[in-house]
Amino acid sequence: MSAPDVPAVRLRPEIVALPAYRQGKTVEGGFKLSSNENPFDPLPGVLQATQAATAVMHRYPNGFAPELSARLAARHGVPLEQVIVGAGSVAVLAQLVTAAAGAGDEVVYSWRSFEAYPLLPAMSGATSVKVPNRPDHSHDLSAMADAITTRTRLVIVCTPNNPTSTIVTKGEFAAFMARVPSDLLVVLDEAYAEFVTDPEAVNGMDLLGIYPNLLVLRTFSKAYGLAGLRIGYGIGPTAVIDAARSASIPLAVTHHAQVAAIASLDHETELLERVAHISALRSTIWQGLIAQGWQVPEPQGNFVWLDTGDYTAEAAEILTSNGIMARPFHPEGIRISIGESESVGKLLSSTEEIVQNLSKRRAAEPIR
Repeated sequence: MSAPDVPAVRLRPEIVALPAYRQGKTVEGGFKLSSNENPFDPLPGVLQATQAATAVMHRYPNGFAPELSARLAARHGVPLEQVIVGAGSVAVLAQLVTAAAGAGDEVVYSWRSFEAYPLLPAMSGATSVKVPNRPDHSHDLSAMADAITTRTRLVIVCTPNNPTSTIVTKGEFAAFMARVPSDLLVVLDEAYAEFVTDPEAVNGMDLLGIYPNLLVLRTFSKAYGLAGLRIGYGIGPTAVIDAARSASIPLAVTHHAQVAAIASLDHETELLERVAHISALRSTIWQGLIAQGWQVPEPQGNFVWLDTGDYTAEAAEILTSNGIMARPFHPEGIRISIGESESVGKLLSSTEEIVQNLSKRRAAEPIR
C-alpha cells in the first residue's frame, strides 16, 4: 500500500534533525533494566489513593497541585510560591528552558547526560552547548564554567548523572557556583537523589537559601515508583517559578498523580527501605563488575554504566540474548538499571560473557 498523498509541510529543520526520544525496551521472559524504573510494585496505600481518585476522573485536576505543593514546601522549609509541580521533572525543566532561553540564547550542560537535554533547547529555539564529561564520566564543572558566555541563559547540572551514575560533590559545586554569574539560572537535576550514599555528594535542598539563582529538580518517578503517573517538582526563586508556570501546559498534572505522590510521602519510610535494598543490589553489581575487570565509576543512581565504546552494539546483543534488556548509547556505553534481585546473577554472568568476547576480539585484532 502506498503512503498517503499528504502535502509537504514546512517544519523547523533543527527539530526534524533531532533524534526522537526513545523509551527503554522490554525483552520477552527477561528483565527490563532499560528505564531506571523502581522494580517494586506500588505500595498498597498508594494504590488505594489512586483507586479513590478514579471515582472523580471525569473532573479536571487542580493544575497547581495545591495540597502536594504545600506538603513539599513544608518538607523543604520554603514558601509555597517557591514550589512548582509538573508532569515529571523533565516537564518542569522544559518549562524552565522555554522561560529562560530563546533564539540566539544558549543552554549549557554536560555530555553525555540525560538524552532529553538536547531536545529542550531546540524546542525553545535556543542552542545547546555540550561540555564533554571527564574521563571518569563525571561532569567537568570547570569546563562548564568556561563555556558560559553572555548568551548563556541556563546551565543544567545532573547529579547523579544519567546515564553514567556519577555525582557532583559539594566542593565541586561550590567552586562552580562561585564562577557563575549571579543572574544566570542554574538547574540542579537531582532525579536520583534518594539513591545517593556518598556523603560528599551535593544536595541541592541544602543550598536553596544560599544561591538565589539556583533551582532544584526532583521526581516521584524513580525512588517513589510513580514513573507511570508522571509527576515531579522544582524548588527555586519565586520569579523563576512564576515564569515556569507561564510556560506550562494547563492541567498537565493528573489528579491520580497528585494523590499518589501525597500517599507516597505518607508511606515514605517503607519506600526508602526499598531504596536501600536497591542501593545494596547496586553495590553488589558494581563490586561484581570490578572483579570482572570493568572500569566502572562507582554508581550513585539506580543504574550502572558500562564503558563499552565501539563494542556497544555487540555487548547489548549479548545482554539481550541472556534476557537482560539494557539501554545502549552508541558508540559510548550501556546503562543498566538495578532491577529485581533475581536479575543480578543473570546480569553478572552476561557481563562476564561480554568481557570474554571482548578479550577474544582484541586478541584477534592485527597489530599495527
